[in-house]
Amino acid sequence: MDKNQFIVHENVNVENLPKQQTIGAIQDTSSEAHQVIDFTDIEALKQLADYITSIRNKPEDEYEIAALLESTGWSDARVKETYGFANVFEMAKTLWRIIRKKRTFNLFTPMTKIRLNEYPLMFFRYFMKGTIFALPMAISVFAMLTIRFSLWSYESYNVEIATSIAIGTILSFLCIGGFTQAIAKQGYGYIRQGYYDMARKATFYFVRLGWILSILVVAVLLMGNFVFGIFPFRMLFLIISYYFILDVIWLSVTIMYVLEKELIFSGLLVLGIFVIYILFRILKMDIILSQLIAMSGVAILGATVAFGIFKRLERKQDHVGIKPELPRKTVILNSVGQYFLYGFSYFAFLFTDRLISWSTDDIYMPFIIWFRGEYELGLDFALLMLIIPMGFVEFIVNEMMVGLLGTQQDYFSYEVDKMYKRYLKIYAKRAVLILVITILSCLLIHRVVMLLGNNRFAFINIHISDITYYVFIVAMIGYGFTAISLLNAELLFCLIQPKLANKCIVPALLTNMFVGFILSRWFGHQYAVWGLLVGSLVFLIMSSQKVIKVLKNLDYYLYGAT
Repeated sequence: MDKNQFIVHENVNVENLPKQQTIGAIQDTSSEAHQVIDFTDIEALKQLADYITSIRNKPEDEYEIAALLESTGWSDARVKETYGFANVFEMAKTLWRIIRKKRTFNLFTPMTKIRLNEYPLMFFRYFMKGTIFALPMAISVFAMLTIRFSLWSYESYNVEIATSIAIGTILSFLCIGGFTQAIAKQGYGYIRQGYYDMARKATFYFVRLGWILSILVVAVLLMGNFVFGIFPFRMLFLIISYYFILDVIWLSVTIMYVLEKELIFSGLLVLGIFVIYILFRILKMDIILSQLIAMSGVAILGATVAFGIFKRLERKQDHVGIKPELPRKTVILNSVGQYFLYGFSYFAFLFTDRLISWSTDDIYMPFIIWFRGEYELGLDFALLMLIIPMGFVEFIVNEMMVGLLGTQQDYFSYEVDKMYKRYLKIYAKRAVLILVITILSCLLIHRVVMLLGNNRFAFINIHISDITYYVFIVAMIGYGFTAISLLNAELLFCLIQPKLANKCIVPALLTNMFVGFILSRWFGHQYAVWGLLVGSLVFLIMSSQKVIKVLKNLDYYLYGAT
C-alpha cells in the first residue's frame, strides 16, 4: 500500500492520523467492499464531521449523515470534485466512521449511585421529612390528651360548636388540598433547579389563587345560608372563621414543606398552643377567642417566615445572575391540573366517611351534619399509625429513584427486560417492607390506645366506647392500605404520571362514598368507616397495578420523565 494511504479500522482513532496535504486515501475494510477512495485532506473531512455534529449532535447512522449533507447543498458531483468520493453516500460512510471514533472519547458522565455508608444519613433525612409532615397531627393529638385543647380543637366544646369547627376544618382541607399539590409540584421543581425567584413567584401565585378561592367559598356560604337558612349565624360565623384562617395555615404548611422547613411550622404550632394556654388558662379568655387569636398569629407568622426564607434564597441566586421568567399562566395551570385534581381527591377521600357518618340521621339531628365525637376519636387514634410508615415511604421512594437514575446507565437498549425485572423485584421487596412496618405500627398504636383507655397515665383521662374502638380498628386497617397506596402514588408522581395516580384515587373516593353511604344508612353511622376501608383497598389494588405497568415499560416512562 502507498505510504499516503490510510486504512481506517474499527479500532483505529481517526484523531491519531497525520495531516496530509498530498493525495491520501481511506480504504473501506468492511466485508461489504474494499474500495479505495482518494481525497485531498483528512483535516477537512474532520472539520466537515464537526459541522455535521453541530447540526445534529448524535446522528443515528450514515444514512442520516447523507441526508444532512444533501440538505446542506452537497451533491454527488460536488463530493466527487471536492474530495474524490464517488457519491454522497460514500462520503457519508467515511464521516460516520470519523464521528463514531470521536464518540469513543465523549463518554457520558456516570450518575452518582448510593454508597453503603450513605444510607444511614439518607434514611434519617427522608424518614424525618416523612414523619415531620405528620408531626403537627401528633402534636395536636398529644395536646388534646394532656391539656385538653389544641390549636383548633377543645375537649369540652358542645356538639354545636364542635360541628361548626369540624365543618370549617374539612372545608379548608378540601379547598386548599389541590393548591398544596400544585405548589409542591411547581415550587419544589424550581427550587431543585436553583431558580428561587421563580419558585417564589410560582408559589405565591398559587397562594393568591388559594386566597381568592377561599373568599369565593365564604361568599357562597353566606349567600347559600341566607337563602336556605341551613345554620344559625353563630354557627356560620365559626365555620367561616376557622375555615378561612386554616386555609392560610395550610398554605403556609405547604410552603414550609416545599422549602424543606417542616420543623419551623411544627414549632409555630407549639407556639400557637402555648399562646392559647396563656390566654385561656392564665388570662381566662374565652377558648374560641383564644384559638382565633393564636391561629391568626400562626397564619400571619408562617406566611411572613416563608416569604423571608424565599427572599434569602433569592439573594444567593442574585450572585449567579440568572433571572428566567415564569411561563405563561395558562401553561402553568395546564401543567399542574392533574396534581390539583389529586390533591382535592385525596383529601376528599380522607374526609368522606366523616361527612357520611355525621349526616346519618340515626340520632337527634338538628342540622344536616352533626358531629359524632365517638366516631371522630376513633379516626384520630387510627391516623397516628400513619406517622412511622410515612417516614419509610418518603425514604423508600427517594432511595428507589436515586438508585434508578444511578443504575439505568448500566443497561444497554437490548437489556431493558433485565432492567424491568430488577426494578419489579425491588418494588415488590419495598412494598412488603412497608406492609410489615404498617402492621407493626398498627400493633404499637393499638397497644398505646389500650393503655390510654385503661387510664394507665394519671394526666390522661379518656373513655373509649365500643363505637370508638370499632371505628379505630376498621380505620386503622384502612389507613394501613392507604400507606402502601401512597408509596405507589409517590412513585407515579416521581415518574411524572399524575394522571395514573388520579385513575386510582378517584375510583377509591367514589367507592368510599358509595359503600359508606349504603352501610351507614342500613346499619348505623359508625359503619361509614367501611367506606374508608373498602375505598383504601381499591386505591391499593389499582395503584399497585399502575406501578407494575409503569415498571414493565420503565424505559418509556423514564424518557417521558426526563
